[in-house]
Amino acid sequence: MINGAPRLNLEIAHVRAFEEGGKRYDLDWSVGERNSFANLILLCHPHHSEIDGTNSDQYPVELLERWKHEREADGLSALAGLSNLTEDRLGEMISGAQTALVTRLEPALDEFAKTAPELAALLKVTVEELANPRVHGFGLSADEINSLSRSSDQLAHLQDTAFLLVDASQKLAHLQDTASTLADAASDLVGLSDDASTLHQAAAKAERAASRLMDSLGGLPDSTRLLQVAADKAARAAERMGNGY
Repeated sequence: MINGAPRLNLEIAHVRAFEEGGKRYDLDWSVGERNSFANLILLCHPHHSEIDGTNSDQYPVELLERWKHEREADGLSALAGLSNLTEDRLGEMISGAQTALVTRLEPALDEFAKTAPELAALLKVTVEELANPRVHGFGLSADEINSLSRSSDQLAHLQDTAFLLVDASQKLAHLQDTASTLADAASDLVGLSDDASTLHQAAAKAERAASRLMDSLGGLPDSTRLLQVAADKAARAAERMGNGY
């Protein structure tokens, strides 16, 4: 950033020198090959000066190609076959890619609009922008281009996932009614914790009472025998008293 404005700090460097006598010049490479994407690498100014300066021997072709591969591997395959690219040719390629993208997205958007109309409408505006000839003619500002680039990255999976989203939204169509039922059930269960505690305490008391009762009943046979002996004694005493009269 310089004075609040972004500045590009990159320079295009040649892995193999473009001109004879340059650093890492390779006679076996044609002019077209030396100026192709495969032989170009983006470097900051200090590194560009370093690889082509007095220490150039420390930066052989193999090292620079490894740098290039590590930094550009994700997009290198798409650029490998490009050479002698003109502005008109680039415009044709971008236009073709945009048309293909619109063709793939439109059916998915129509289906998506049935369950998510607002989101589908927003996506449709983006698609219409891509199909606009103004875009094909490079009528976009740098900010708009960056915005579209980020949007395209985020929507790259839409073709595969749109139908899955539609199916999921259809399965969840009854959620509004079900949510109310679940809310009522949750409300009814709010006091369950207190009720469970009360029941547990009552069960414990009943268990203790049953234990005491069993202990009492355990001594019942002995008490019965004592009562029987006492009754016999009382009967004999009564008989003796009767004989005395």
